[in-house]
Amino acid sequence: MKKINECFEKKSYREKVLQFGEGNFMCAFVDWMIAEMNKAGYFNGSAVVIQPIEKGRVKILNEQDGLFTLYLNGIKNGEVISEHTIISSISRGINTYSDYNEFLKAAENPQLRFITSNTTEAGIVYEEKDRLEDRPQSSFPGKLTAFLYHRYQFFNGDMEKGFIFLPCELIDKNGEKLKETIVKLAKLWNLEEGFVEWINEANTFCNTLVDRIVPGYPKDKIEEITKELGYEDKLVVEGEQFHLWVIEGPQWVKDEFPADKAGLNVLFVDDLTPYRTRKVRILNGAHTAMVPVSYLYGKDTVKEAIDDPVVGKFIQDAIYDEIIPTLELSEKELQDFAQAVMDRFKNPFIKHYLMSISLNGMSKFKTRVLPSILQYQESNNSLPNRLVFSLAALIAFYRGERDGVRIDLKDDEDILELYQNLWASYDGTRQSLEQIVEAVLGYEKNWEMDLNKIDGLHQQVTDYLEMLLDKGMQEAVQTF
Repeated sequence: MKKINECFEKKSYREKVLQFGEGNFMCAFVDWMIAEMNKAGYFNGSAVVIQPIEKGRVKILNEQDGLFTLYLNGIKNGEVISEHTIISSISRGINTYSDYNEFLKAAENPQLRFITSNTTEAGIVYEEKDRLEDRPQSSFPGKLTAFLYHRYQFFNGDMEKGFIFLPCELIDKNGEKLKETIVKLAKLWNLEEGFVEWINEANTFCNTLVDRIVPGYPKDKIEEITKELGYEDKLVVEGEQFHLWVIEGPQWVKDEFPADKAGLNVLFVDDLTPYRTRKVRILNGAHTAMVPVSYLYGKDTVKEAIDDPVVGKFIQDAIYDEIIPTLELSEKELQDFAQAVMDRFKNPFIKHYLMSISLNGMSKFKTRVLPSILQYQESNNSLPNRLVFSLAALIAFYRGERDGVRIDLKDDEDILELYQNLWASYDGTRQSLEQIVEAVLGYEKNWEMDLNKIDGLHQQVTDYLEMLLDKGMQEAVQTF
């Protein structure tokens, strides 16, 4: 069978993007967006992909001339859709471990304008052992600083040869942190002040928020896909239909990176904080709140939960009636995002197990759900019933049993020990339940506050927990 690059002719574009990371997410997110902008006639550029770690996929990428097939599966405009396209926005790949000179030479390209990256949350780190003379440096910021210094020297500090940075790492203030790390390395290496000034003045570091689920290479059905495509592609990647890129930076950036003109869900904003909060509270918060309720109800996946008429309505009402009212963005932006979240939960192509979301459920509840409870109470002088019920369900979940079968709880040892001791002392009385709730709500190591001090929370959680244990989840959740 022919390979993908033997079946399709690749169109050449100017290399305008330096991309650190050749993984599935970057292929299904950034490279797809570049391809969409090219298709719409707004960008006319390609990405040269840098392999930032020793073992990667650049060799395969080059063997396929940078081509790969992207499947987008999910709900689009209210319909279940699976569609695929050939992505041809990658010009070539460079392995910094085997071709470091070529990596530095890419810095000499005057048309290179953007730097994107996805080196995981641990990628943007300050590594004191890195040196300018290393070939390559061990860390991503180390390699990047060496690259930037080579460009600075080659163009004699030309202020017109800086970059727009669009990092995709899932950390807060990713652009600012990347810039700080580069400056620290420049000072560690005793590079001249002129270079630090060039970093600060000639370059624009944007903070970004990215959102798209990318399951990756479909190894369990690749034979079926290959037969359908009629060619061999070792880099097939699957992603969901939904995508969002929020870019915090000067408005002129969108003139050079016109993704919004190409119809993409890319927002250029002065402050992405409300959008990060929206994602954490609605998407992640709903995930976390649904887990103990849905799992104890008898469901195993997100889709099963959202499709159930009782649990699904419970989750939807929690989002629309209790989470959205606590957020700052416009009603339309919040409603549209919530609808997209519901569609994503219903995606038949993604099997998202509730138990995988349950990992470290206590700390997740603190960051994703508790802020909605606190804001709701402050605004309404009352507690959000469904979110509080979810907290009661979480305490029941950590009892470690569903229908007589042990739940494989995964959390920090102190959390597991806390619940084990509390539930071991439970004697079936209301007083015993009150003691359990008081201990959990008062566990300041997790909550960083004593939740017992929130007016009415202890009693309401205890009431719901008592109802859960007395009636069972299926009957208890019906009351909502």
